[in-house]
Amino acid sequence: MSAGLPPTDAATVTGLPLFLRRLWPRRLQGQLLLAIALALLLAQTISGILLYTAQNDRREAGIVHTAALRLFAADREDGQFGGDDPPPHMGFGGDRQLRVERTNISPVLPGERRQVRAERELRRVMADQDISLGDVVVVRRALKGDPRMVHRYVLRAQLRGNPHPDRPTQMMVAGVELSQGRGWLVVRVPIPPVERALSLSLIGQTLLLYALLVGVIALILGRLTRPLQALTDRVEQFAATRDAGGQLEPQGPEDVRRLIVAHNAMEARIASLLDEKDVMLGAIGHDLKTPLAALRVRIESVENESERSRMAATIEDIVRSLDDILSLARVGRPSDPLEPTELSALVSQVAEEYEDLGEPVSFEPTERLAMPLRPTWLRRALRNLVSNALRYGKVARITMARDGGNVLIRVDDDGPGIPAADIARMQEPFTRGDPSRNTATGGAGLGLALARAIAEQHGGQLELVNRHDTSGATTGLAATIRLPLR
Repeated sequence: MSAGLPPTDAATVTGLPLFLRRLWPRRLQGQLLLAIALALLLAQTISGILLYTAQNDRREAGIVHTAALRLFAADREDGQFGGDDPPPHMGFGGDRQLRVERTNISPVLPGERRQVRAERELRRVMADQDISLGDVVVVRRALKGDPRMVHRYVLRAQLRGNPHPDRPTQMMVAGVELSQGRGWLVVRVPIPPVERALSLSLIGQTLLLYALLVGVIALILGRLTRPLQALTDRVEQFAATRDAGGQLEPQGPEDVRRLIVAHNAMEARIASLLDEKDVMLGAIGHDLKTPLAALRVRIESVENESERSRMAATIEDIVRSLDDILSLARVGRPSDPLEPTELSALVSQVAEEYEDLGEPVSFEPTERLAMPLRPTWLRRALRNLVSNALRYGKVARITMARDGGNVLIRVDDDGPGIPAADIARMQEPFTRGDPSRNTATGGAGLGLALARAIAEQHGGQLELVNRHDTSGATTGLAATIRLPLR
């Protein structure tokens, strides 16, 4: 008998690191929105990488073709790929960076990495124009690292301060080796920076997609999760109170509406069965207690006092078992409301009842603690635990203490304890440690089951733990009722 459904815990999400589990949303709507947002972010990241790669490839191809055009123009205007040597600096165009330079050595500086793809592309373009070449080299170089451009770069930085973000800071140096050992022709082409408009466009596109997609999905999920949350609250309430009350209004999509309608039908059926059970148990209790009362009167006519006492004891055992059965059946649907109760005083009253009968029961009062309880039921649970402790452990020591957000009522005895494998089974109805069913060694096996049901009725639980000494031997049983502070 559970007092309610356990809350969803983000730590139960498997397959994620611990720190991500702590950040993972607990509700369905949050999990779906986060998953969609992460998927969209991943998709946009991949799209951005592909766009950047495509733009970079187009830019590199354009620079290579520009370099090839300058070198080809030098060949056509001066006829130097197959004739006389060109002058040291052939000035084609107004920009010094695009002037073709004649040199006797390769333009590659020590430590520079050659651009193999660009070299293949440059050789292909030149070969398409039927130009015979030796070696072809292409490298990237910072403007301030080029021997011919460093002075201009430094002077420009001194005159203008920091370079403008739209101004090139790197260039491509392309060189082709002339045939017949006539040296190299080298051209320098500035590399334009990455267009900021593309980055801004991609960011704006991402934000727009987030606003539209996540917003629309949030509305749809809200329409789906609101009725599911209402249904969850209703199931938790019914699990805690067994009270059907009014039916839940169907809402949301058709699938969720059908789920709510099916739940209403199931809840009504369960409530009807519970009502029938209560009526049946009430009738059984009335029909059995009436003849038992008549038997009490009739045994008074028995002359043998010993026989009369045994018959009276048998009737009392039947009455107690009947009371336990009826109590266990009704504990899930209590008719009495919660009352503000001073817990320490209630436990002290139970201990005093046994002390007045001469039983070895002790309790040291602790701090006063008032909380809403059903005192009659809780007394019943404590009496069952104390009776078990006295029956099997000869002594009962009651203590009460706070433990975080809970209060613990513990009953210790000095008995043989319960085998660890049987602790859970001993809390089930009609289960006894003595399988002989001898009433002299115990009741009907309902005491622990009833105590557990009463603890769960208050939102708590019953815990049974064997106590051990330093050698590992069992020295008794500790039965603890854990109740949440409210």
